[in-house]
Amino acid sequence: MTQSASHTQSTDSVLMIRPGRFYPNPETAADNAFQRDANRDLDALTLVARNEFDAAVQTLRTAGVNVHVFEDTAEPEKPDAVFPNNWISTHHDGRIALFPMYSNLRRRERRQDIIEELRNHYWIIEVIDYSPFEDEGCYLEGTGSLVFDHLNRFAYVSLSNRSNPKMIQRFADDFSYEPVTFTSIGSNGQPIYHTNVIMCIGTAFAMVGLETIPNKAERQQVRAHLEKTGKEIIELSADQIANFTGNAIELQNRRGEKLLVLSSRAAKALTGEQRGTLTRYARLLPLELPTIELGGGSARCMIATIHLPPQL
Repeated sequence: MTQSASHTQSTDSVLMIRPGRFYPNPETAADNAFQRDANRDLDALTLVARNEFDAAVQTLRTAGVNVHVFEDTAEPEKPDAVFPNNWISTHHDGRIALFPMYSNLRRRERRQDIIEELRNHYWIIEVIDYSPFEDEGCYLEGTGSLVFDHLNRFAYVSLSNRSNPKMIQRFADDFSYEPVTFTSIGSNGQPIYHTNVIMCIGTAFAMVGLETIPNKAERQQVRAHLEKTGKEIIELSADQIANFTGNAIELQNRRGEKLLVLSSRAAKALTGEQRGTLTRYARLLPLELPTIELGGGSARCMIATIHLPPQL
């Protein structure tokens, strides 16, 4: 990597899973308001999702991002395998966290072979596996639940049945982050299932749906933390969040250029003023993901960032 991973918000290396059998997960439909019924033959749906995935990987690689692609294993079926950011996070000190997942189908996504392959390229000193907490009904879904400010060691978390307070504190203690917790409410009146659909933190900016946080004190706390850490705040409307504009991620390429990766749908939902602000900090890199977005996630969910120290 071009800079020490311990001193950067974004990375130039990512992990992505090519879908083997893609369809909206029936186990997560109840609390993921972003999901949509596909109403299509599953083989056809999977083929289109794979094509979108392949094009996204090519776009990232052309922009100078190092993408480690893993094929989804055929058995058992894992409809959300294309969203690996929920089961794994990697850290600059050489540690990996494996997370407890709400959906039984999603628990199959954790793969030891992926960790072993990463060992061939990066220093891994420890794997901390939180998955046993599933037996207690305690869930924390990786960087879907946790939106990190790596530079200032904050972890922003919107509370939901996917983001358990006990698990948040356990992770924060183990990895030395200060949690900033709040509750965000969607247009259906229910808690928004993942923090990363309403919030994206870059090196110098933050995109956030503050209006989804009904509690004034919590809303002010989030704003104050972002302002205190020098982030320029780009506020997102409920309509923009519904179009996955919050589900973006700042990466960097090998030259150190900042890239804001988001879906084409999300990019189109930005106002001209927001686009002007963001392009001061990063080059926008839109990905065409209309089929994958039926699963309730977008560009951010597809990308597990690799912050591990590279092997020399």
